[in-house]
Amino acid sequence: MSVLLKLAQKFNCFYLSGFHSSECKPFIVEGFQVGLIRPDVMRQLINFPEVFHITRGCVELNPAFRDYEGRSTKIDQVLRKLRDKNIFVTLKGWRDECYEVKTEFCTRSLLKMDRCATCLFGIRNYGVTINGYIRHPQKGQCLWFQKRSATKQTWPGKWDSMVSGGLSVGHGIFETAHKEAMEEASVPTSLLNKLTSAGCVSFYFESERGLFPNTEFVFDLELPLDFIPENADGEVECFEILPIKQCLPKILAPDFKTTSAPVVLDFLVRHGVITPENEPDYLKIIELLHIPLQNIYGNHYHIKENGVAIGDNV
Repeated sequence: MSVLLKLAQKFNCFYLSGFHSSECKPFIVEGFQVGLIRPDVMRQLINFPEVFHITRGCVELNPAFRDYEGRSTKIDQVLRKLRDKNIFVTLKGWRDECYEVKTEFCTRSLLKMDRCATCLFGIRNYGVTINGYIRHPQKGQCLWFQKRSATKQTWPGKWDSMVSGGLSVGHGIFETAHKEAMEEASVPTSLLNKLTSAGCVSFYFESERGLFPNTEFVFDLELPLDFIPENADGEVECFEILPIKQCLPKILAPDFKTTSAPVVLDFLVRHGVITPENEPDYLKIIELLHIPLQNIYGNHYHIKENGVAIGDNV
């Protein structure tokens, strides 16, 4: 097995585990699966029977909560109580910034949830990442990286792509890309107009914090040779630029953010650094950059009286 396939398996560790199918239960809202919940989380949610109905087949948000605001409020109340009890490490990173909870990316949102808590419910997250690169006359193509601030709630002090950020409530894809680029790297609007959409990567990671079914909307941005990124929001310690052929050791190092490695791998594949000729596990790696997250949670559930949830593909 190649080192790159081992890396791809690392950021897809939960997907490759088979989702712990005998342990985790679907999280159901309005009859649809929107997440997946581990036993350690269920043991806490059982203390809120007025909010969560936990059966042999699933964890269902009380269907009496019929609208977006009502559901969001009830979930928020539970999460704040759990945070006050210091039960889950992920809740220490409370942001007062929410992600939408949807059945599909383009459908209406069923509720919102603080972004630090979505991993407790296995909610699909969406974000944007910008590969900032230059074409150097001597060194060839080079890629910019940032080192995350030591005070970041997640992955502090780790190396990362030049710009990245999650899609929070009320912000679209291009809006988020522009916002994060200006805040993290002071990229001016005149350069952001040259953003090139490069598709998506998707993966399903697990850590002690929870479950991370992530989809990243990827952008490439060719920058002028004299452009030097500067952080504006205090969340980046420094930047570094590397020739593209030196990027593989970078993302394989233990001080690189695991969940940002897929975007860099994808860039190296698209730009001909990783090829079928030089990578024996090329096809497996490509598949592990595009996990079918949109199908994993594509079920409508009928909740039966005996507590069994039966899903139908829709």
